[in-house]
Amino acid sequence: MSGKSIIGLILLLGAAAVVASAIYTVDEREKAIVFKFGEIVESNDKPGLHFKTPFINTVKKFDARIQTLDADPQRYLTIEKKNLVVDSFVKWRIRNVAKYYVTVSGLISSAQIRVAQRVNDALREEFGRRTVNDVISGDRAKIMDVVRLKTDEAAQEIGVEVVDVRLKRVDWDPEVSERVYARMEAERSRVAKDFRARGAEEAERITADAERQREITLAEAFRDSEKLRGEGDAGATKIYADAFGQDEEFFSLYRSLNAYKQAFDSENDMIVLEPTSEFFRYFKDSRARTNKGSEGQAQAMQ
Repeated sequence: MSGKSIIGLILLLGAAAVVASAIYTVDEREKAIVFKFGEIVESNDKPGLHFKTPFINTVKKFDARIQTLDADPQRYLTIEKKNLVVDSFVKWRIRNVAKYYVTVSGLISSAQIRVAQRVNDALREEFGRRTVNDVISGDRAKIMDVVRLKTDEAAQEIGVEVVDVRLKRVDWDPEVSERVYARMEAERSRVAKDFRARGAEEAERITADAERQREITLAEAFRDSEKLRGEGDAGATKIYADAFGQDEEFFSLYRSLNAYKQAFDSENDMIVLEPTSEFFRYFKDSRARTNKGSEGQAQAMQ
């Protein structure tokens, strides 16, 4: 290769390097600052292809997407002087890249520290104006809106925009929570005991009512059975009376024979009577018609 060719190639490479250093691109997710010997000369470049003076201008690019600052839980006092533990996060992004670079040197960590301080100040102020009930249930959405507006206004000093502020969790201080949970447990225990006492009372009432119904049923059954037994005895007595009225002599003989059968049912049975007793009158006279004999026979059968 000749000397002229080498010189030409060197010039061509030099020209390419100059052109490359004069061109830069800005992504739509970025913001760029153009410096001239360390001094900012341009910071409003739109996304696309741009030109700068080679070897004189330098370009620094910064992430323009929305950043998330997830802060550690902090304690805040309400107007009632009660501690609440609040867990929050912030969404922010670069608004003015030149001011962002000047105030925080373009460092995300420094910007997040400044934003976190402003969020904490705004939250402390808003919580100090409200009660616990307002914070937890009533004004939570309003607090987030007010804090976002105040923080965004203060964050303009460092060239950033606060997009959103959210409260993830609002809880009692751990020591207070333990006392609250203890009171809740005691209250639930009291309610449970009350329900158990009512249940026991109702069980006693049901048991007593069942026992009463049982006694009433048994008494009615006993009454009905005695009534039926009395009616049966009356019927049997009537039948005996009717049969006795039809043939008194035969009935008396039949009763006497039954009495003899029952009296001498076993070999070990023993009875001591006078031979002239009315009990043996049918052994003497099979027709024993006297009323006295009939009455004696009835007594013997009994």
